[in-house]
Amino acid sequence: MLERLVVNRGWEMDLRVQGVFGRWAELVGAEVADHCTPEGLEDAKLVVRTDSTAWATQLRLLAPAIVRRLNEELGHGTVVHIEVLGPHGPSWKKGLRSSGGRGPRDTYG
Repeated sequence: MLERLVVNRGWEMDLRVQGVFGRWAELVGAEVADHCTPEGLEDAKLVVRTDSTAWATQLRLLAPAIVRRLNEELGHGTVVHIEVLGPHGPSWKKGLRSSGGRGPRDTYG
């Protein structure tokens, strides 16, 4: 019954993708998984966030092997490209009611 529901709703690919995300460390290796997190898969493009720019560079070098491995799990052509994002930048926002200006850094002329 559950299988019929999944097929009728068109959730097969979503479930396979989430299964791969859940096994990310197994698929890419523990060291890579410690520094890189998949964020989404849309239109055959996998978006991965890294915790440093060094790991972003490393992941770009590993991308062809990771694409090959993921396509073995998800089916040929499911992942065509990996978009590698570096770490999130720091937020200078200090509170709920902070102003949109640059504050004390706004003196550069």
